[in-house]
Amino acid sequence: MAALINRDQNRNSNQDDSRDEIPPGTLYLLILKSLAVRGKLHGYEIAEAIQRHSEDVLQVEEGSLYPALQRMLIKGWVVAEWGVTAGNRRARYYTLTADGEKQLGIEVSQFQRVMGAINRVIQTA
Repeated sequence: MAALINRDQNRNSNQDDSRDEIPPGTLYLLILKSLAVRGKLHGYEIAEAIQRHSEDVLQVEEGSLYPALQRMLIKGWVVAEWGVTAGNRRARYYTLTADGEKQLGIEVSQFQRVMGAINRVIQTA
């Protein structure tokens, strides 16, 4: 019984180390897809949608989400407008543009190509 408790304590203390992370290069894909599916969303709703649809495996931190959204605004993949949330707070709402829809297709294709390659490597091992 003590070994079980120690293992659980180690798991909790190392939780940040063992937490699943969003694979590099997929944040744009996840944001674009969330906007394509749900339409106009503010940042917290985007992060919440990604977490919910991934069944709590993926969590987007604010420090990653908002800089990515800013880069996406500059690239013209999304547009933003100020609005008020259901909780009566001011928030910036993001919407996918035609260029963003095109980019989503590119991101999905690249992701599928990379995942296919990874699967082929795993299959041969």
